[in-house]
Amino acid sequence: MTRRTDMTALLSTARIRAALTAMFLAFGLSACGINNVPTLEEQAKAAWSEVQNQYQRRADLIPNLVETVKGFAQQEREVLTQVTEARARATQVQVDASTVTDPEKFRQFQEAQNQLSGALGRLLATVERYPELKSNANFLALQSQLEGTENRIAVARRDYISTVQAYNTELRTIPGRWIAGILYPEAKPMETFTATAGSDRPPPVKF
Repeated sequence: MTRRTDMTALLSTARIRAALTAMFLAFGLSACGINNVPTLEEQAKAAWSEVQNQYQRRADLIPNLVETVKGFAQQEREVLTQVTEARARATQVQVDASTVTDPEKFRQFQEAQNQLSGALGRLLATVERYPELKSNANFLALQSQLEGTENRIAVARRDYISTVQAYNTELRTIPGRWIAGILYPEAKPMETFTATAGSDRPPPVKF
């Protein structure tokens, strides 16, 4: 009876020690940043989703903007056509989870959005020639929404760049580089936006 009691006590002690060892090990791994790679990756993906959301918001505003301008300035067909075609190209660019880790896909996405920004800027510049359009209630509402969206795009891009910088740095420095190589071999550096003139501020939409 005594032997059984002693063995039971030993087993109980061994289990407690094993549990404590596992707890300390888990804490140690957590402290050394074992979860940094997936955590930073998810943050960067979430930031990328917000970039897409804001660009989509802008794309959704453009058809109404084009129709409103057309109602007052039908002679601006070339500019209106450029905006419509640029919007079509931007929305046709295939964007999926691999876009942020594929340099060519990311370049295509950024280029299409830049072309749309340029066409939209040319359209807005023509408004100066049409006082009645500038004072139209529908146009003023669209102007306000567009301005807000451009600001949101700028903020979303800034946040995305920041989260990608943190994620890419984790993948390229020690111990993150070692941890990723062993536990997250599928993790790849993400692409970020190329700086362009005026990229630190939204396109002007003053009328």
